[in-house]
Amino acid sequence: CAKKNKAFFKENGVLCLNVISSPGSGKTTTISRTIKDLGDKIRIGVIEGDIKTDTDAQKIRDAGGEAVQIETHGACHLSAEQVYNAIKAFDAEKMDVVIIENVGNLVCPSAFDLGEAKRVILLSVPEGDDKPIKYPGTFAEADVVLINKIDLTDYIDFNLERALADIRVVNPDVEIFQVSATTGEGMDAWYEWLKNKNK
Repeated sequence: CAKKNKAFFKENGVLCLNVISSPGSGKTTTISRTIKDLGDKIRIGVIEGDIKTDTDAQKIRDAGGEAVQIETHGACHLSAEQVYNAIKAFDAEKMDVVIIENVGNLVCPSAFDLGEAKRVILLSVPEGDDKPIKYPGTFAEADVVLINKIDLTDYIDFNLERALADIRVVNPDVEIFQVSATTGEGMDAWYEWLKNKNK
């Protein structure tokens, strides 16, 4: 099914991103802000993966994006088949970008190919700077790492240099953006990457 998804996105010229992070790292806030700021330039659709509820999908719709909710009913990751079914639930072929917001978890989701073109890992400052060391496989598979809530570094014991160095050890070529989805700090660099990859 991952191959089918990949072929679908390629045939329709849609950039598909698989966004993975721990719960509470700011995935939905980051995606919502991206939709609000780029909505008139890039058409973005979101596939929301949650164990229960459609709260995040509703936030995406409130931001002006189209969203399809997948409830995993206890499963810790999305499957390629679920994504394939979700693609058919909205006009994915008319989108410029489809973002898969995976279930909040840094372990399980990274082991499953959903047919995405790029994998985005979100690491938030309150989680601590040790995540790249604890989950090296997850960071090694990333095309982009967003270090979110960067506005909190003055208030939280987070060694940014250590985190950056540890990411580079497992993934020397990864793109890293330091952002705050709340204040907007650093988001322009992320938007530029997104616009360039969407061409």
